[in-house]
Amino acid sequence: MAKVKLLGLWYSPFSHRVEWALKIKGVEYEFIEEDLQNKSPLLLQSNPVHKKIPVLIHNGKPICESMVIVEYIDDTFEGPSILPKDPYDRAIARFWANCFSEKGSAVGRSFFLKGEEQEKAKEEVYEMLKILDNELKDKKFFVGNKFGFADIAANAAALWLGVLEESYGVVLVRREKFPNFCAWRDEYINCNENKKYLPSRDELLAKFKTRFYNASVAK
Repeated sequence: MAKVKLLGLWYSPFSHRVEWALKIKGVEYEFIEEDLQNKSPLLLQSNPVHKKIPVLIHNGKPICESMVIVEYIDDTFEGPSILPKDPYDRAIARFWANCFSEKGSAVGRSFFLKGEEQEKAKEEVYEMLKILDNELKDKKFFVGNKFGFADIAANAAALWLGVLEESYGVVLVRREKFPNFCAWRDEYINCNENKKYLPSRDELLAKFKTRFYNASVAK
């Protein structure tokens, strides 16, 4: 069997995207936990451009960027398809995955900045949530009623966003304002097929609360 290694962080939504894809395909892999304060030579060698996780190493060859890796896994290994078979649906799935990548930084700014800059970031997130809520009207998942590529790309919105809201005391998602988005999130988290792939919310919450406390003490 080809050797597969994943360089990542257990609490990272980006690492989790790749782990989810590997598990869907039934691929055995070695997970190597990185320390971003002391990056390993293997990480620096494998991703010299961005020096970031996750990195998949397959047969000694590195692949970088989480959704690029997910697509590589889908193309390379046998098992259930992650990207839709229909060309139009594939394009739509890739479109939404790209949107999540472009807009994700605004979510981070909503939690980590203060004052006017934070408010601007929150407004940007609200606008994106309105679009997502409209897109998910009368739909179970982003591409029809089948969980797939776009939903994996949106994993941070499904689980990590709520964890960050609770950890940092900033509320972005209100059910009365974004009912369709919340219905999608509920399905994502509570679906029996998905539960086995999700990390523990309690463990994520403990991790991010500790990070918030440490950051507050350091100021």
